[in-house]
Amino acid sequence: MQTLLWLLKREYWEHRGGFFWAPLIAGGVVIAILLLSMIVAEATAARHGVNIGNLNLDRISANMTPDQVATFNSGLAAGLMGMSIPIMATLFFVVFFYLLGALYDDRRDRSVLFWKSLPISDLDTVLSKVVAAVLIAPAFAIAALIAMHIVTLILISVYAGIHGVNPLPLLWNPAPLITMWIKLVCLIPVNALWALPTAGWLLLCSAFARSKPFLWAVAVPVALGAVLGFTQLLQQFSIPSAWYWKYIVGRILFGIVPGGWLGVGGNGTLRAITGGGDTNIELDKFDLVNSVLSWGHIFDAIGSIDLWIGVAAGAGLVVAAIWFRRRRVETSV
Repeated sequence: MQTLLWLLKREYWEHRGGFFWAPLIAGGVVIAILLLSMIVAEATAARHGVNIGNLNLDRISANMTPDQVATFNSGLAAGLMGMSIPIMATLFFVVFFYLLGALYDDRRDRSVLFWKSLPISDLDTVLSKVVAAVLIAPAFAIAALIAMHIVTLILISVYAGIHGVNPLPLLWNPAPLITMWIKLVCLIPVNALWALPTAGWLLLCSAFARSKPFLWAVAVPVALGAVLGFTQLLQQFSIPSAWYWKYIVGRILFGIVPGGWLGVGGNGTLRAITGGGDTNIELDKFDLVNSVLSWGHIFDAIGSIDLWIGVAAGAGLVVAAIWFRRRRVETSV
């Protein structure tokens, strides 16, 4: 355990630019855009002679019914989650390319010989990279996301206060915000389980490839899918081509997308959001985000066969990556 903890610290210090700074920078860009939009709004209002303070926004907010306040809070939470997309996209690319280079880069620069000279097993080395990718990096991203939410609420509160609106009853209703943040933290291990096939596949390509692991990771499954589609081989077994793209390519390349498990386990969450297909999901318009990320949906995903088949496949791929790590120390440029 001490060795694994030391290796995790090593992974953090070697990749803190991606793990720590990248989500902070992404959140900072979103905050900068928000500030710029406020400045543009003020300049536009001044140019057209509009005085926002004369709109009696404080009186409007004071006369809102509880349902209207709840609907506003639901929209606010949805907006905050929408603002989180750049951080989540950054997390995807950071983790994707981290895993691709995790076992390849030290073979390319020959530092693998140094690490193999230490009393550190290949099992611990590979596991540290799995944990760093599916737990450590997402934890930093969620922390940056929550910090961005808080800064956003502070900025909007200041802007509202300047125009005579009391932001406390509208923006700082603690129940839905805290519930949303707690769920985001609790979803880290769920996302980690869902991401295992991708982590295993990318690590396998990183350990196996003598050069260009990206092509091995992406081109091979895509080319295989094209061949299967052209030959219609899967149709011979009554399997649609879409099955391969969704359950094979999707799981080994995009499993690290946060929230990729939504819609599994028969809960129909994605269909409920998009309006397609039959579903018995009832979304609460007064708390849209928390109803989508309901505990029921989360437990459905944890209990789904899709997730656990992926976990088993991911574990097998990780074992294969460990095997290649033990036997391959060279690359070709």
